[in-house]
Amino acid sequence: MTRDEILSEIKRAEDETKNQVAQANAAKNRKISEATAQSREIIKKAEEEAQHYAESEINAARKKIREEREKITAKGIEEANEVKKKAKKNVTKASDFILTEFERAVDA
Repeated sequence: MTRDEILSEIKRAEDETKNQVAQANAAKNRKISEATAQSREIIKKAEEEAQHYAESEINAARKKIREEREKITAKGIEEANEVKKKAKKNVTKASDFILTEFERAVDA
């Protein structure tokens, strides 16, 4: 092999190597872009799932609060009715007591 042939072969090998390196870099950049896009999708999906979970938990808490409020209100109404019932029973006693006291005061 002559010197020119050897230099030509070296030049061709260098060009081929540069081409392979460029292709490898392009493939690397493509893979990085794909991985970045996939990670964005994963993050987006995770954020959506977190949002749905949060909404679900908030709705469950609201429902529980509503149920508790209804229980407390019903209990309050029941207690108020009992007090009202007792008060009605005592109206007659109180009227009789006041009338008796008034008559005593008048007689005295």
